[in-house]
Amino acid sequence: MKLTRFAFTLIAAAALAGCGSAVKLDEPAPVETRQTVTPPVTTTQQPAEPAQTAVPTVDLFTQLTQEVNSVGKRVVYFDYDSDVVKEEYRPLVELHAKRLNANKRAALNLEGHTDERGGREYNLALGQRRAEAVAKSLTLLGVGAAQVEAVSFGKERPAVQGGGEEAWAKNRRVELKDK
Repeated sequence: MKLTRFAFTLIAAAALAGCGSAVKLDEPAPVETRQTVTPPVTTTQQPAEPAQTAVPTVDLFTQLTQEVNSVGKRVVYFDYDSDVVKEEYRPLVELHAKRLNANKRAALNLEGHTDERGGREYNLALGQRRAEAVAKSLTLLGVGAAQVEAVSFGKERPAVQGGGEEAWAKNRRVELKDK
């Protein structure tokens, strides 16, 4: 019991000693102030010119547009009765996606076409599905849905006149045209 009383007394004494060195709240704390000295400007000093950069400005949209306008970079061809974008056209679609992502105000019309085989309504629907397949590929690569518009012309605007597989293959396409 005596040990407990002694410990309690010791703790109380330490607490009272700590209270005596506490900072009083009604007195403001001292603040150190420093004055900065600026050297006087002499009339012989010339104002510094802005630094010139040696790195040229790159307009990615313009560069990609030039690449897209090269031969064969604006048409995706399809297999007979198919609306699946072939693997070989992935780089072309990715190039257009980079271009559209570089300028969010740019937009494309995706014009779907078919060969002459099949009825008018069927070919219009197939051309629309082809155009929408390219649009979906672009949107999956980050292009805004408002930047692409899928339309179908069916068999009404053939790229090549005539029959035969060679002509039909060139007519089964989606053309990517700037708005």
